[in-house]
Amino acid sequence: MTEVMIVGGGPTGMMLAGELRLHGIEVTVIEKDAEPSPLVRSLGLQPRSVELLDQRGLLDRFLAAGTPYPDGVRNFAGIPASAGVDTAGAYLLGIPQSITDHLLAEHAGERGAVVRRGAEVVGLDTDADGVSVALADGERLRAGWVVGCDGGRSMVRRLLDIGFPGEPAQTEWLLGEVAVTTPADEIAAISDEVRRTHRGFGIGPSGSGGYRAVVPAASVAEDRATPPTLDEFRTQLRAYAGTDFGAHAPRWLSRFTDATRLADTYRRGRVFLAGDAAHVHPPLGGQGLNLGIQDAVNLGWKLAAAVAGWAPAGLLDTYESERRPVAAGVLSLTRAQSVLIAPEPGPQAVRRLLTELMAFDDVGSYLIGRVTGLGIRYDLGAADPRVGMRQRDLPLAEGRLYDRMHAGRGLLLDAGGAMSLQGWEDRVDGVDDPAGGPEAVLVRPDGYVAWVGTDPVDLREHLTQWFGAPSI
Repeated sequence: MTEVMIVGGGPTGMMLAGELRLHGIEVTVIEKDAEPSPLVRSLGLQPRSVELLDQRGLLDRFLAAGTPYPDGVRNFAGIPASAGVDTAGAYLLGIPQSITDHLLAEHAGERGAVVRRGAEVVGLDTDADGVSVALADGERLRAGWVVGCDGGRSMVRRLLDIGFPGEPAQTEWLLGEVAVTTPADEIAAISDEVRRTHRGFGIGPSGSGGYRAVVPAASVAEDRATPPTLDEFRTQLRAYAGTDFGAHAPRWLSRFTDATRLADTYRRGRVFLAGDAAHVHPPLGGQGLNLGIQDAVNLGWKLAAAVAGWAPAGLLDTYESERRPVAAGVLSLTRAQSVLIAPEPGPQAVRRLLTELMAFDDVGSYLIGRVTGLGIRYDLGAADPRVGMRQRDLPLAEGRLYDRMHAGRGLLLDAGGAMSLQGWEDRVDGVDDPAGGPEAVLVRPDGYVAWVGTDPVDLREHLTQWFGAPSI
């Protein structure tokens, strides 16, 4: 018996495991792959994900393994914006997904999460008290709650019979890491030339001695779970670049598509979906991994509250009501970017028009806010535009605001020290500092503002709304 079982040991699952362990929740991660995957589908972390890692005290280890690219966040579908980015982490953090996976798994393990590799879930039975989980080898396990973080072909989603409507794949790309024989300067020149007319093509150093290449496939494969052959990969490289660069000795080969789907619901009783299990979309803008990490941080403290017994009524429902609209927006965003990179005259005319519009700060700020995740605002029913937005890091008299959020608890930033947290001290930390301005600011564990004001009675109502009844 475990309090929470997470199915899927990718970045979403491991981030969620770490979040739950911050609150002392028993967590078991079930991952069907016996070893971590070498595939590198994602190459970067967007600023909102960077902020979340900073809030948990993890950013330094990611910075040590990655490279910040300030210009990487100031474009939409490759169209540059003149608008700035309002965050201390105003950069795309270049870091291969394999390293992100490793660092998040390391964090979850350090916190005490149990990880079982080589175990595949094949059955789920839910009841009022928990979930019975059947593994492929016949073993049966029991959990209070289950979260499916097992990717776009999620077994958890299929076992729950949750619909996954959307648009089937129209285009497919081949992706791989290979050794090459062509000199580096020649590869760079060819890549730059091809990308002028085919924005779905690219090849460059992988950082591990080989080259990472992406190229459109000849057609959409019937079985997209089967990786392409080296011959298929080399054929497509020649078709687009006129050379296969002497590609050989593949470390891994994979395929991905522009399929766009969103789960009908994120929850069925005691079972949740998160990450790609809940939404898939084209890879434009580097949204997928980042969306999953942010799902995990939103769900983690709410599920921990339910397990601990202090979750107010309806708190778990806010996971879907907040995150599903965000995913729907990302699906629309990536659809739009897919159109903008198409070579046909119509899409290219729209691209030229958008290029002109991106020169206006309001347009650029809005679109960059969507891509980076910094523009997310949850509808919490408040007129104040700050409520529902993420809380930016602030310098304090001693340290920084994000340094006070490492434990994953709520936080009350109080300029005058007049607000009381009596009854909620076990769930919310107080920071008496004028950095937030003359009004007090209540920040949820996921870094979003839940309330702004000066009325102590109003504060108590919002503490109860988000953090349950006060302790006696």
